[in-house]
Parts: sequence; structure tokens; C-alpha cells
Amino acid sequence: MITSTSNSRIKEARKLQRRRQRYLAGELLLEGVRLIGDAWQAQVRPNVVFFAPDMIQGNPSANQLLLELGRADVETVACTEEVFVTLSETVSPQGIAAVVPLPQLAVPAEPSLTLVLDQVRDPGNAGSLLRSAAAAGVGLVIFGPGAVDPFNDKVVRAAMGAHFRVPLRSCANWLDVESQLGHQDRLFVALADATASYDSVDWREPASLVVGGEADGPSMVARQSARSISIPMMHGVESLNAAIAGSIILFEIARQRRAASTFRPKQEG
Repeated sequence: MITSTSNSRIKEARKLQRRRQRYLAGELLLEGVRLIGDAWQAQVRPNVVFFAPDMIQGNPSANQLLLELGRADVETVACTEEVFVTLSETVSPQGIAAVVPLPQLAVPAEPSLTLVLDQVRDPGNAGSLLRSAAAAGVGLVIFGPGAVDPFNDKVVRAAMGAHFRVPLRSCANWLDVESQLGHQDRLFVALADATASYDSVDWREPASLVVGGEADGPSMVARQSARSISIPMMHGVESLNAAIAGSIILFEIARQRRAASTFRPKQEG
């Protein structure tokens, strides 16, 4: 059992709380039964799992997960509660954390739907958008210029396992974003004052959707590169936050595509 916060393995794992170290090591630190379990179900094998026996003693789910991981010969390392809390970035640590390979899912050759997060800096909104993207069948999520790091701890927790289900890419500038898009002629951006409604668009064809940040909205280059759409609302209501607005549009896209795939013309005669 590890009893010192200066233990080399603990120190290496703790470094993954920093963005630069995550990318250098190609690893991500996950905390909690739900996240580690989601990664495991997505066929992500942890490099090592740290746990504090006293903290998970009354947690059947944590103990069951540890048992499954042990049976699969995943390395599990016990540590004291004092040591474990140095790995945690949550208010109420669950006593189990895992170091996993940084998710790098393959991007489809021609994604039918791409979501671009443009200047979305709030981790909660970014994670919620990623979760909605996975649920709505998005083929690629791009974290564009000014967006939060997709592997920020708060983003990962808000995404609820979506990192292991939808391909992600980070782009430092808009030229990089455009290089990732295979259908720029079908690029739409959500704007509060746009005249075209989001549900007036035919979303059955391949398309990309840009969702802007909370403070300033989409960047000027995004506005100039895409067709603007909005979500009609009652007068006097302030604009929706990025996660809600983006999710509404994503599920309208999913609804149209689902309806198109199930429609069967009525046979005459």
C-alpha cells in the first residue's frame, strides 16, 4: 500500500491534472466509479488503478469494478486516504481513480455531422455539448480556437463518458478547423439574432454545426464562414446557454434523420 504523497507513481499520476502533461504522457486521469466504468465498457484498458480501501469500503459498485479489473489483470494499487485525495479534483472523492490512454478515436472518412465548439470556454457547457453530441450521433467534435481543453477534468466529468464514444479533435486556428471539415458548403452557426430558424433547415444531408461561447458567441471568422440559424424564443427571454442551444439543434438534426430513415412511401393499389 502506498502511504506517502511523495511516492513516484502518485506524483506521476498527479501531473496528469495539468494539460501539458496529459498530452506529453498521452494519458488521462479518471476519477470515480461511473467514469472508470464507462471507459471500461468502451474497451478502454486502464494503465493503472489507484484506490483507497477505507474510502470504498461501503461502495459495492467500486468493489465490483475493482474485482472485474483485477480479473482482467489490470494493475490495481492500494493507497491511504491521505494519498488518494491528492489525486482528486472533486469535492467528495470516491476513493478510486484510473490512469487511461488519452482517447483518440478514429474519425470517420466522411462524418455526416460535425460539431464545432468555437470559443466555448466553460467546462460544464463543453462537457454537456459533448455528451449531447454522442447521444445525437455526431461523427466528430472539434474543439476550436479559444475552446477549453477537451480533457479538462470538469469537461470529462460533465461529458459522462462521451470522450470514449465520439471522436475529438482540437484545432488551434480556424484554418485547422476547415481542414477537418469535409462539407464547408453545409456549415451552420447558431446565433441568437439570426432570421432563419434551426428547424427550417434540411438536416438530412451531411452538415457541420458551430456553437459559440457563452460570453461573446461565435468568432467573427465563424460567422463569416457559415450560414446563421437561431432558436426562436418568446420576446423578453435572454439567449440560451451554449449547451442547451447546441443540444436543441443536435436533437432536431437527429429527429429529421431518424424520420427520414423510417419513412416508407404508401403503396398505391
